[in-house]
Amino acid sequence: MQYRDFGKSGVKVSLLGFGAMRLPEDEKEAVAAMRRAYELGVNYFDTAPGYCDGRSEPYVGKALKGIRDKVYLSTKNPIRDASGESFKKRLDSSLQELDTDYIDFYHMWGLNLKAFEELVMAPNGPMQAAEQLRENGIIRHISFSFHDKLESLLRIIDSGRFETMLVQYNILDRANEPGIAHAHSRGLGVAIMGPVGGGRLAAPSERIQGMIPGAKTTAEMALRFVMSNPNVSTVLSGMGSIQQVEENVATASRDEPLTAAERQRVQEILAENQRLCELYCTGCKYCMPCPNEVNIPDIFELVNYYRVWGLEDYARERYAGIRKEGKDASVCVECGECEGKCPQKLQIADQLKEAHKILCPE
Repeated sequence: MQYRDFGKSGVKVSLLGFGAMRLPEDEKEAVAAMRRAYELGVNYFDTAPGYCDGRSEPYVGKALKGIRDKVYLSTKNPIRDASGESFKKRLDSSLQELDTDYIDFYHMWGLNLKAFEELVMAPNGPMQAAEQLRENGIIRHISFSFHDKLESLLRIIDSGRFETMLVQYNILDRANEPGIAHAHSRGLGVAIMGPVGGGRLAAPSERIQGMIPGAKTTAEMALRFVMSNPNVSTVLSGMGSIQQVEENVATASRDEPLTAAERQRVQEILAENQRLCELYCTGCKYCMPCPNEVNIPDIFELVNYYRVWGLEDYARERYAGIRKEGKDASVCVECGECEGKCPQKLQIADQLKEAHKILCPE
């Protein structure tokens, strides 16, 4: 297992972290997977209230019994109000569920700039409570997870109030890449969620897998890409079996996830893929709303997954879901309203017909 500095926290974390958001229902199986990860060198375990229908925190607590002082535990607090007391109550609940006396990395969960400025930083609010709890040793490090725009991420980083952050980053979604670099430069530890794109990159794609020689699966390629970013400290993978643990540990145990030449090749392919995607549709959503509720941006995104990324099975499966909602391309009546709003002047009606043929072959 490879280990990296977790920013300026003074902690070294395993390059592969255990994301406890997809644990099996059976407690013994879940605990066995986490214990196996520990045996193979994983020392960072991430959970949250509500994961796995509320099973995650208790299962993680049981898995870490007897090794609690040898690992780093992360969980999260949903910032619902500006009350420091409410923040403490939610923390107490997690401590009870996890059966532990302290949290190593405690995250303000799903933070955006508005919540940070108006709730977290309120007088007697969550930040003040968190800093007091850190002084008392109940929280060791104050962290945040994030689902907002890059500009907001940079401002939260520059506030200087956090030691680590958790953000999404993968081959298909690189929007946070500049923020990851900035956080690293400011001394924050960087944990990554969604390295396989919420399951999209678990689907087979010879095109993605073939970006470098030797990758056995699309998921392996996806993990190696994220792990090759030197600004990343740890990569969380939602692992539901011992087999997944062993496969991912093998990936995280490489001396180099990608060589310099391999990373350069991947970057060139990504740049070309981005160009091809934007030729077809930039995802600006100016075409919406459609009077017949055709889900135009999502359909075109699936076409890009199919054509550009080679994620054919995934694209067709997701399109089947859009069809069930009655928002697929076949509903288009060619009214032309969307085409008048498209900055690229795309022939949307014709492209919807083509998309339907590709994603729903007869």
